[in-house]
Amino acid sequence: MPGMVLFGRRWAIASDDLVFPGIFELFLRVLWWIGILSLYLLHRGKLDCAGGVLLSSYLIVLMVLLAVIICTVSAIVCVSMKGTICNPGPRKSMSKLLYVRLALFLPELVWASLGAAWIADGVQCDQAVVKGIIATVVVSWVIIASTVVTIIIVFDPLGGKTPLYPSAGPGHLDSHESSQLLSGLKTAATGVWETRVKVLCCCVGNDDHTRAAFSSTAELFSAYFSDTDLVPSDIAAGLALLHQQQDNIRNNQGPDQVISHPPGPSQEADLDAELENCHHYMQFAAAAYGWPLYVYRNPFTGLCRVGGDCCRNRAPEYDLVGGDQFNCHFGSILHTTGLHYRDFIHVSFHDKVYELPFLVALDHRKESVVVAVRGTMSLQDILTDLSAESETLVLECEVQDCSAHKGISQAARYVYGRLVNHGILSQAFSIAPEYRLVIVGHSLGAGAAALLAIMLRNSYPQVRCYAFSPPRGLLSKSLYEYSKSFIVSLVLGKDVIPRLSVTNLEDLKKRILRVIAHCNKPKYRILLRGCWYELFGGSPENFPTELDGGDLMQPLLGEQSLRTHGSPAYSFSSDSPLESPTKYPPLYPPGRIIHLEEEGSSGRFSCCPAAHYSAKWSHESEFSRILIGPKMLTDHMPDILMRALDRVVSDRAACLSCPARGGADVGVA
Repeated sequence: MPGMVLFGRRWAIASDDLVFPGIFELFLRVLWWIGILSLYLLHRGKLDCAGGVLLSSYLIVLMVLLAVIICTVSAIVCVSMKGTICNPGPRKSMSKLLYVRLALFLPELVWASLGAAWIADGVQCDQAVVKGIIATVVVSWVIIASTVVTIIIVFDPLGGKTPLYPSAGPGHLDSHESSQLLSGLKTAATGVWETRVKVLCCCVGNDDHTRAAFSSTAELFSAYFSDTDLVPSDIAAGLALLHQQQDNIRNNQGPDQVISHPPGPSQEADLDAELENCHHYMQFAAAAYGWPLYVYRNPFTGLCRVGGDCCRNRAPEYDLVGGDQFNCHFGSILHTTGLHYRDFIHVSFHDKVYELPFLVALDHRKESVVVAVRGTMSLQDILTDLSAESETLVLECEVQDCSAHKGISQAARYVYGRLVNHGILSQAFSIAPEYRLVIVGHSLGAGAAALLAIMLRNSYPQVRCYAFSPPRGLLSKSLYEYSKSFIVSLVLGKDVIPRLSVTNLEDLKKRILRVIAHCNKPKYRILLRGCWYELFGGSPENFPTELDGGDLMQPLLGEQSLRTHGSPAYSFSSDSPLESPTKYPPLYPPGRIIHLEEEGSSGRFSCCPAAHYSAKWSHESEFSRILIGPKMLTDHMPDILMRALDRVVSDRAACLSCPARGGADVGVA
């Protein structure tokens, strides 16, 4: 529901968010009250010392004050449980209860201060009594400090600037006033987000690229959140509902209709060949992450293996560009790839906004010059990811609408300049002129690798690219079609990144608003049910919504109440992903896509190393919506992807002698 309004401003907390915090506070307060009562009853005979009357009075008043607070918090919890997310009517008394609760902090603060002062005077009483009262004073101050921190967290800097529209929205204003109002709100929101990003990334630097990334990130967050009036718990509840809804829809579907006819032998052979290539080149994509990923994958032996390399000084044989812990990085690269020191042409761990680390090596096994670009592993990389506007590329190819993700294209252009202008590729091919060029990367590195392959294709027509878990919001439609002939992308399970784009985020926001507005259960029950479902599973048929008729064609009244004003990207005309504003047009993943899916997976966390995976060619439309689930993040991790590749390649190799492998695991794009 919309954030609560207290003291004339909106706060980033709703009136139904106080159930769990209230219960936790009640638990602490009741225990505290019982402890003070026990202390008083057991030791009141020992309070006849100097200052004992004051301490006795302190305990009695504190017990009375705690009793009043417990009653008030109990009322807050009871009221917060009423109604639904979009029906706050039964909770209309919440603001008055909160005013009472906040007012009680004043006597609590005064009494805690007096208790501290009396203890500081050195009361000559029984030590058990003194220690008990010291504990009560400490607990008082801890709770007061926790309350102050909570108020800071739920403070909304834009709360005083957000107008409280009537149900009709801002339509009561004329078009000029409405335009000015919304423009002012957008400017203020962008400024607040930019300040937040700068504080979070204060150690990144302050060059031109960094400032541009700050601005781009702030504009993205402002554009995405400015037209809704949701608090974080609303989003969590919506995600929990969506997960159960999508599982319910999947369970009610008939047999898989993806395959219209069995795949031919050529498609089988092509898939096997590309899976083997992916399995081989994923080692290079993982190596580009350096020692952190290597140690993470080998927690017991990793440090021992690369420890000696960290202290070793090597005279560079080729163009090795260092950075922090360069020798540690290079040692892990050697262990991951199995190559020798002389096989590396260039290794760079220079890391700035729009400037990614990468390596260039000679792969004699596949007779290729491999360029591996590192994925996201720093704040600078995150800023590159979040610079999500579209920009036009200048390419030497006959493709219309050569637009791509701005941040990733800038990073690809940086690597391109290093490779071409500094003669790195020329040096590599002077050593092995018969080799072909292969570009690989994971995550952000996959997107940069795909764009780099497109930029180099005119000079190296035989270039190949393997993009592991690339972002969806990368290429225009025409560039996506163009890239199919030389780029292969690999996606594991429900990985969110290959489904992540501004367009898909808008679609996710629309679905969250819709499922919240149509929910008939209070938020605390949704969250409890959601946590249980994520951890232990259950039947999604019982999820607490009334969406039996599928998606609605028109917005619900409750859904309209969750929006502060109309969004130009918000449309109810179809169930297809939403069209974003001109600055954020629909973008697509690179190349042909191989999708790995775990067979018989419940979608829950699993530590079973013997999981089996199916592989199929998939169309980009299968990744046009963000799927919710526990593995939507873990499926993106490079070590999980490497483990899945190991398994699927070994399983398919073991079945090569089977006379009929069936078509159930291979789809046709």
